[in-house]
Amino acid sequence: MMKVALFFRLEAKLGKEKNAENFPLNGLPVVQNQPATTVWFGIRIGPSATEILDAPPVKTDRQVQITSQVSVDLIPKTGELFLMPARIKRIDILA
Repeated sequence: MMKVALFFRLEAKLGKEKNAENFPLNGLPVVQNQPATTVWFGIRIGPSATEILDAPPVKTDRQVQITSQVSVDLIPKTGELFLMPARIKRIDILA
């Protein structure tokens, strides 16, 4: 069972909702090649909110995930697609 995860919340700029929604889809091939990724979800929460849940197999891999290629790709697009930089939360999975 996974014990830890990273949670990214992204709020799209007006008119950029579709591009923001596609961001997780575009990142999926990179994620599938990361051995430290066990579970990865791109989630739409309403018309402008996109969230990513990234669960590495062990707690120490959370820092690896933050510096992963998807995160590197995410940072430059933040200003173009999103209202503010991604809010990254380290979360513990209880059940």
